[in-house]
Amino acid sequence: MSSSSSTSRRELARNTKPIPCYNVNSLPPKKGGDALYQKLGTSVKDGKATLIETLVIPPRSAVSWKVPAGHLWRIVCTEGPQVADMNCWNYHNPSGERFYSSKTRQIHATHLTTGDRLWSNMPFVRPLATITYDSIAYGFDDDGAGVHDVIGSRCDPYTNYLMTSENFNYCCHSNLTRCSVQNKDIALTEDDVHDVLNVFMCTGFTKDTHQYFTKPSPVDVGDYLEFLAEIDLLVSASTCPQGDVSLACGGGGEPKVYPLGVEIYKVDEQLLGGWSPSEVRYSGNTTRGE
Repeated sequence: MSSSSSTSRRELARNTKPIPCYNVNSLPPKKGGDALYQKLGTSVKDGKATLIETLVIPPRSAVSWKVPAGHLWRIVCTEGPQVADMNCWNYHNPSGERFYSSKTRQIHATHLTTGDRLWSNMPFVRPLATITYDSIAYGFDDDGAGVHDVIGSRCDPYTNYLMTSENFNYCCHSNLTRCSVQNKDIALTEDDVHDVLNVFMCTGFTKDTHQYFTKPSPVDVGDYLEFLAEIDLLVSASTCPQGDVSLACGGGGEPKVYPLGVEIYKVDEQLLGGWSPSEVRYSGNTTRGE
């Protein structure tokens, strides 16, 4: 390639406005429509959803739970500022279909909020869950930070050892792995633990070096992130050993860590009129069944 041609291509790139890679307006609409999902976001307050189970995720630990299709679940800040790393799988095919954070990021944004969907991996690529309510609704601040990111992976003992030469097996990856391996109903392994939704975590990229950064989480007691299960799900979440992530991983210090709550709700059937579980739409390249 000639020097002049290379220069013109560089100039073309620098002078072109950003082009969103996905025409998300062409995606299949939510079943039942946006109005239904808005009603779901207030269904608990309106008495249209019944609490059927509560769980506590202890500090520096993880818990798993089942959410049937058409049910809601919440991760709730109960005692103090704390972030969580969340995984979810197809309950009936957990080693095959799971949350796909990078596809979710491509379709929606670096940080998720009300109305965004959690998409599954190929060869499925369908909504596993939809966020029905985000009590924080942080948006983006002057540093470009947002909340509930899908840009950072979970903290893990392998990277921690590279930075500190110390064994620490209460990282989110460790917590999620233990919880998965010890699950009595579904046999999972460390390989089934995947990149997470960082619930309540406030993050972004620095403007000068474009490095992943964190800020103290803005979550407060009573805040919650609520989801609708679009299919039968197994969900697991870890209370991060970094607490509100106001200290850098591997940087020393002793973060304050709190438990988090989980609430599962059964939605009134009348409210779910027009809704049905999501299905796999493309099968031309499928090499394994649902």
